[in-house]
Amino acid sequence: MRQARFFSLLLALLCLAPSAVVALERFEFSRPQMGMRFQIVLYAADEKTAEEAVNAAFRRIKEINAIMSDYEPDSELSRLARTSGSGQAVALSERLWFVLSRAQEFSRRSNGAFDVTVGPCVWLWRKARREHRLPDPAALAEARRAVGYKNILLDPKRHTAKLLVPNMRLDLGAIAKGYAVGEAVEVLRERGIVSALVVGGGNMAMSDPPPGKPGWRIAVPPLESFDAAKEPTRYVILSRAALSTSGDFFQFLEIGGKRYSHVVNPRTGIGLTDHCQVLVIAPDGITADGLSTSVSVLGPKAGLKLVKSTPGAEVFIARKPGDKVETFESPGFAKFCERP
Repeated sequence: MRQARFFSLLLALLCLAPSAVVALERFEFSRPQMGMRFQIVLYAADEKTAEEAVNAAFRRIKEINAIMSDYEPDSELSRLARTSGSGQAVALSERLWFVLSRAQEFSRRSNGAFDVTVGPCVWLWRKARREHRLPDPAALAEARRAVGYKNILLDPKRHTAKLLVPNMRLDLGAIAKGYAVGEAVEVLRERGIVSALVVGGGNMAMSDPPPGKPGWRIAVPPLESFDAAKEPTRYVILSRAALSTSGDFFQFLEIGGKRYSHVVNPRTGIGLTDHCQVLVIAPDGITADGLSTSVSVLGPKAGLKLVKSTPGAEVFIARKPGDKVETFESPGFAKFCERP
């Protein structure tokens, strides 16, 4: 008898459910953040709810930039860099501690292919792209003396960082944006927005799928053609995940027919020259972002090994070291691809 009453009640609730469900609307927002344009797509009950949630998400991104920018002289990261070589241990905010800790984890796992201390070399290559000339060899050699992830000493008990050699400059560009898109998704979730997509440059993170959909349909850049102007021919379907791309589609320097990527190899101080595009899918933004740069520097063989050892991560790699295009992908990448 009790079981019959339970199922009768359950049936009544199911019959009432459709009228109780609030229809969600799709909203899109776009604002400049962290030196680029961030986009947020979300589903909410009304415009006011959407705007309040997205304003909170953009505030979080702005806060992260104020901490981690290597352009802003008053950022926490810049202030830390000015203590390099002083022997001073600097107490870090929880956000900077977390990102630097994850960065050092990627550095150890990639044997230095990922290295946020590459900043002095990156600055020379930024200048080189503006002036359309290669960096001065002597200046590059001097910059490399300040590069090396082992020159960052983190104290996990006190949450301090000590930069061991002079003239260090930290560049979180290969990890901070992935962290930012992930944090924005979490802020939206805290505000009751459970279906959202946040995009910043080559990084994106998403929560639950759009209503009635299996996931967010994301266009995959035409990596194999190395032509960013071509229309996408493939899509991945993602939810509660993150995606990051790394390569030289847009930021590069070409001198004498040789292309130098904006991604700098920390071991050599030179922009990558093998014309590589990497797409990583991972459970969170910071993992996807860190892996995409690591794989770019490591190359396919070691890069695939690194991704394989990362739970929930998959990768697609296209390289064009000469005239021939080579493609590689991890075993589980295909499961995210849209079926024809």
